[in-house]
Amino acid sequence: MEQQTQLLTQARQFGYIEGGQVWLRPFMTFPARQVGQVKDTEDAALIYFAQRFESFRTKVEDLLTRITESENKGSFLMKALHLKEQIGAYDGLGDFTALHERLTEAEEQIRTLVSRNREKNLATKAKIIEEAEALRTSMDWQAGAETLKDLRQAWIKTGPVAKELTDEMETRFQAAVEDFYTRKKAFQADKKAMTNRAFEKYKSLIHKSEALQNSDDWEGVTAQLKDLQQQWKEVGGSLPRKTANDLWTRFRAAHNRFFDRLKEHISSKRVEAKDHYMDDNLTRKRDLVAEAEALVEKPMHEAVTRAKELQAAWKKVGPVRGPESDRVWEAFLSACDRVFELSSLEHYIRKRQPQEGPKPPAAEQYSQRVAALKDFIKYDRQEQAVLEENLGKLTDTPGNEAFRSMLQSKIRAFERKIRTKNDLIEFLRQRYQQ
Repeated sequence: MEQQTQLLTQARQFGYIEGGQVWLRPFMTFPARQVGQVKDTEDAALIYFAQRFESFRTKVEDLLTRITESENKGSFLMKALHLKEQIGAYDGLGDFTALHERLTEAEEQIRTLVSRNREKNLATKAKIIEEAEALRTSMDWQAGAETLKDLRQAWIKTGPVAKELTDEMETRFQAAVEDFYTRKKAFQADKKAMTNRAFEKYKSLIHKSEALQNSDDWEGVTAQLKDLQQQWKEVGGSLPRKTANDLWTRFRAAHNRFFDRLKEHISSKRVEAKDHYMDDNLTRKRDLVAEAEALVEKPMHEAVTRAKELQAAWKKVGPVRGPESDRVWEAFLSACDRVFELSSLEHYIRKRQPQEGPKPPAAEQYSQRVAALKDFIKYDRQEQAVLEENLGKLTDTPGNEAFRSMLQSKIRAFERKIRTKNDLIEFLRQRYQQ
């Protein structure tokens, strides 16, 4: 399952479905092109062509391994070129660019090996000299010494060069080695003096930091401590590890003390601001609820328009803390639902009444609307029952989770519709029989 998921992710990265066809995205100089068609599902098609790419990649990996392990690498050049040519037309979904780069690299290596001649030893020793001379500015004495040790072994194992170049190359290599060890000796002579100077500078920075750690000048001391941190970085010098660790622990403790106190100060201010923000949001949302609840007394075309405006306004109001968030949302949702359900009811009644003539008595109007609502509730419950039956038949597998969530959401929606219609029956009773 995990492998299928990885293949699908790969396929979507390098390909897509359009018009029932599987397409490979453009890469390098190649435009997007169709590699196949969807025969079953889109995901199945994508996975199939990702698997085709993996088969092709395996061929490339196998060839590269054989090239690496073979002494006669030149015999594989045409095979590498043939695979490169197939990249532009192979039907699969994957990172063909990376394969092209690896095959190109292998091709170049083979060509280099094929063209190498008796100057190989000269090139090898020239490279060794370059690496030795590159250490002329190095201050990493341990790593440099290890590097020179390896270079000396490589120099001994490399065959001779042209006779007229032997003395020149030997002189250059030995000069690079001697330069490194001469500088190393001079550095060690200065090390003790540098250590003493660094120790005193570190102690001074610690004392300054400890004098500031309990200050309430948050902005000013923050800047000062950051400056001390920069100075600490610039001290330099090489102290014994235990001494350096002890000094750093004292320095860091003073800074942590101040910045922990600063964090608590900022946190307290943030909590105060958030509480005020939340209270303001609750007030605004309650105002929107009150206005939405009053809309049922307005003409329906005005009420519906205003309800939609209130819904848009609600989205712009920030969050509200705790259980009150759910209560105010449910109240707002119920108020808007009443407007929309009442509008639908009145539209239904108008379509079934004569266009002209006096309005029916209030009792008759009430009866018409209640009868219609009860019919609507009956249909809603039938739909809800079908959804609940389908939900009960759904097997408990991961593949059904999305469909299960959809069914549950629709069931809750019908529950809300039925509740709203029942509320409207009570509302109409009060309106027409008061």
